Amino acid sequence: MHTKNIIKAGKDLASADRALILVHGRGGTAEDILTLADHLPVKDYALLAPQAARNSWYPYSFLALPAENQPWLGSALELLAGAAEEALKAGIGPECLFFGGFSQGACLTLEFMARNATRYGGVAAFTGGLIGDRIYAENYKGDFGGTPFFIGTGDRDPHVPLERVDATVRLLRGMGAEVTEKVYPGRAHTILADELAVAGKVVFGDR
Repeated sequence: MHTKNIIKAGKDLASADRALILVHGRGGTAEDILTLADHLPVKDYALLAPQAARNSWYPYSFLALPAENQPWLGSALELLAGAAEEALKAGIGPECLFFGGFSQGACLTLEFMARNATRYGGVAAFTGGLIGDRIYAENYKGDFGGTPFFIGTGDRDPHVPLERVDATVRLLRGMGAEVTEKVYPGRAHTILADELAVAGKVVFGDR
């Protein structure tokens, strides 16, 4: 199970107007994912990055039966909820709360968002989709109220099928999200400079 371990950077929560929660991928670290902030227009944001136990949020593919990834998946969602609650308790409203993640972290971020839809500041998901052997629409509720999302992926990513990304985008749009999806032909399992540039514009507004 995960324990609460949130690495902070950027502006102090007590004085920040906006916060960005960044979620690392399998094998990554909170410190690694925080370096994404160097490539996004978030210099005035408080930055929070939860750290997964043993550097993985859940043991199997995100396409496995959800039960197979428990109790780790549930624990990971609780940790992400705790990071969001920390920002909210500091006085940052949901509309000023942003999220970003890569790979397994993008999947976890999208799953958390869809389970807790409201008007957030924005979401940047670099190669991810909703979690499960299929999409369990009954798990998702709320209205994003026009929250901007950027979802970038490769057309033949070895870990995240494009079909799941497309299905995720359809569901999020049905919940009121303004989703910009960009598919990169032949892109490796990584984050491209163009993805960061597009996310900077559509999610963070080049602040």
